[in-house]
Amino acid sequence: MIHLDKMINLGKTLFSRTEHPSNETSGPKPFGAYERMLALRYLRSRRHRWLPSAIAGLSVTGITVGVMALIVVMSVMNGMRDEMMSKLIGVNGHIFLQPIDTPMTDYRELTKVLEKVPGVTMAFPMVESAAGVSSPQNQTGALVRGVTEADIKRLPGIVGNVKTGTLDHFDESGGLALGQRMAENLGVQVGDNVSILTAHGAQTPFGVTPRIKAYPVRAIFSSGLYDFDQLIVFLPLAEAQLFFNRPGEASIIEGFVAHPDDMDAIRAAIGQAVERPSILTDWRQRYKSFFDVLQVESEAIFLILAIIVAVASLLIVQGLILLVKDKGRDIAILRTMGAPRAAILRIFILTGLSIGALGDLLGMSLGVPLAHHLEDIRGFVNRVFSLNLFPADIYHLSQLPSALDPHEVAGVALMTLALSFLATLYPAWRAARLDPVEALRHE
Repeated sequence: MIHLDKMINLGKTLFSRTEHPSNETSGPKPFGAYERMLALRYLRSRRHRWLPSAIAGLSVTGITVGVMALIVVMSVMNGMRDEMMSKLIGVNGHIFLQPIDTPMTDYRELTKVLEKVPGVTMAFPMVESAAGVSSPQNQTGALVRGVTEADIKRLPGIVGNVKTGTLDHFDESGGLALGQRMAENLGVQVGDNVSILTAHGAQTPFGVTPRIKAYPVRAIFSSGLYDFDQLIVFLPLAEAQLFFNRPGEASIIEGFVAHPDDMDAIRAAIGQAVERPSILTDWRQRYKSFFDVLQVESEAIFLILAIIVAVASLLIVQGLILLVKDKGRDIAILRTMGAPRAAILRIFILTGLSIGALGDLLGMSLGVPLAHHLEDIRGFVNRVFSLNLFPADIYHLSQLPSALDPHEVAGVALMTLALSFLATLYPAWRAARLDPVEALRHE
């Protein structure tokens, strides 16, 4: 607490503007050194000069935990989204062009047109059809895709992820490549034969008959996604055209873009470049339900964790109300020495904002490094406590993903400061409205 004689002297010096209104340059300035000094002094504990009061300490702790949790969780959600998108689009493209009315026999020309569109990094034709896949041990459904050797070697989810076998001479091999999960389910290895069955086989006088043909396994890949590794089978494009009765044509052209989040501009450019009737879809439509779920989860988690910051802000309200009651005599003396109501208001706003800013700074100081080294911390906890946090066989991810977004960190910081500011308004208003006569009457 400031002693009475010191406060009177400071008041006479700093608030001399009230006695000499003609001297416009004298007197305290808004949020000046005197107001900042009082605001910081009110944060201290009475017994321990350099320690905050108990309620201020609790408020800082709550805000620190809330900000740190928000930064870490939002980074994990961003990492999950980026990881799932990279793996989904590692096997599937960003854009999909399908023909209307007439077969796509001009797929070579259309592929070249797509690759010339600004923003498109790669495009390739494909024959795609559902089929049954069987081995002597088991059978399952599959999505068979016919691609060329040059194109399959460019797929981000395939290149570098071939576990056994090779994709060399894929076009001439007369074999197929399938996912590791499917190979395990079928009980096959490289060199074994796998039969593919389709209901749309040869056209006979008695109608369309099913077609079945055995192909040797030339390569087994692992894209990192369980569903794709047990669903997709790659055939050479020429072989797939013959097997599915699509000679000289493709069923779809897939393309990859440099910036997947800028699809509207790229779709408009493709629409102008492609003249033939076609259906153009992109990854947002194909995986809308999947990414919508991630978005809802991210927003829900953000809202839940933001409540922690809001609760900590309520502690600021409580602490400032108690502080106003405790400092009633000091406020009354400041008012009698000429301090305007606005100065009292600013002092307590600064007190609350100091709590919020300190918690915000500590939360970011802890949350940002934690988000950057989350996988290292997970590994350390697993080793020390013999745990298996975030197991890969359940989540199908080799490590805990984390992608720190500076814009989100700035948003969390600004939101925390805004809540802290709002929390200071009512207690500061009560302090400014305090009647000096009433406050000193009971002293």
